[in-house]
Amino acid sequence: MLLTGKQLLDRAHKEGYAVGAFNVNTMEQCQAIITAAEKTNSPVIIQASQGGLKYAGVEMIAAMVRTLASTTKIPVALHLDHGTDFKQIMLCIRNGFTSVMIDASKKPLEGNIETTKQICEIAHSVNVSVEAEIGKIGGTEDNVTVSDREASFTDPDEAEQLVKQTGIDSLAIAIGTAHGPYKGEPKLDFDRLKIIKERLNMPIVLHGSSGVPEDSIKKAVSLGVNKINIDTDIRQAFSRAVRNFVGSNDAYDPRKILGPAREEMIKVISEKMIMFGSAGKAY
Repeated sequence: MLLTGKQLLDRAHKEGYAVGAFNVNTMEQCQAIITAAEKTNSPVIIQASQGGLKYAGVEMIAAMVRTLASTTKIPVALHLDHGTDFKQIMLCIRNGFTSVMIDASKKPLEGNIETTKQICEIAHSVNVSVEAEIGKIGGTEDNVTVSDREASFTDPDEAEQLVKQTGIDSLAIAIGTAHGPYKGEPKLDFDRLKIIKERLNMPIVLHGSSGVPEDSIKKAVSLGVNKINIDTDIRQAFSRAVRNFVGSNDAYDPRKILGPAREEMIKVISEKMIMFGSAGKAY
């Protein structure tokens, strides 16, 4: 069943677990996410970035997720990840997305607040949840790149100001994660996370979580992270399975090539759901 991001994350905030938010570009990814959620009895957020929507099309992504959500009892939210373009955010809302992210984190605080507030007023009027971001998360996602030099941790005072002046439903913060594969082990600022969570008392989002050690993920969840974004780990699982199959077979049927990739993604996604504490939390 299709619900809003707020419905999923408010419960996670109240009960102390995190909902996995998994990026998709293809049918096999969508199927893998739903299957993993059913196997673990976990609520789930299926999300698409601007690059993913450019590849598959807003209508196609929305149709696939809506169809899958209509055939399962698992709570599913359809979310736009890292929305920076006003027209595309509106297009997602018109096509049935139940949650959107407005990423105005590269703007000064005042600009971030102004832009985010505008999106909240529109989205909330049609019961669509809004995620915002403050602080700059390093790395690259699609064509959006933030260098190590540009990356900055979230300031708790600025985070509180953004929340109070916009009415967002969840907030993505920068505490040391990065988009894409890591070079070495990430060091998360748990003290900063704890302060922000206590002051805001709302769902907190962690981006760039692929590759973060399990103990760090579990500690982040215990300190109040309620939505965890995963993209790179799914891509790597897909790529690994395709390479292994093609390297040992001469099959040319896409179904035979992509089937093992889907199974590998189900395995990885299921493991993440258990790690996040969302297993067994579906309504």
